[in-house]
Amino acid sequence: MVSALSSCYLSPEGQGLKTLRSAVRRRKPAHIGGRSWSSRTSPGSWKQGGQRESGGETDLSDSLVVCEVDPELKEKLRKFRFRKETDNAAIIMKVDKDRQMVVLEEEFQNISPEELKTELPERQPRFVVYSYKYVHEDGRVSYPLCFIFSSPVGCKPEQQMMYAGSKNRLVQTAELTKVFEIRTTDDLTETWLREKLSFFR
Repeated sequence: MVSALSSCYLSPEGQGLKTLRSAVRRRKPAHIGGRSWSSRTSPGSWKQGGQRESGGETDLSDSLVVCEVDPELKEKLRKFRFRKETDNAAIIMKVDKDRQMVVLEEEFQNISPEELKTELPERQPRFVVYSYKYVHEDGRVSYPLCFIFSSPVGCKPEQQMMYAGSKNRLVQTAELTKVFEIRTTDDLTETWLREKLSFFR
């Protein structure tokens, strides 16, 4: 007698099950009904056309482009970390799309947060490393280095993905721990920055 399981195993649907089980054992994708399924794919999720869908939503994480950091910028950031001056200073960086590389755009000395925000484009992402003279409530003075990711609403998706994919690498290269993000350039004020820095004692 052929069991119900064996019948399923030999039916068209069962053939799919057989292929699926075999793929799980081999940890390789199985192609069932034009879809690609692998043991690394969560239940209810599948890949088709290079994108993963789960619960009706498309995951574009595989589309993120991680850009390299320009060697000259690396050296600039290294020197910036050890600067002796006590005024506010900033380095603004952008992604060179053609080279797929993060490069220096502008450098500023003695610039306030309010002045800095006017230098940022309102519809394009930018990376900023900002050296800020921070006077604490108890009178202590420190000079924290802040990494600010300006990611305004309304950016082109392609730009957004290139910047988002490259952020962590740039943060690691600059060796920074105070990492903030703004969704509109209007957010960049001294009050906002002091509030963010208040969490770091």
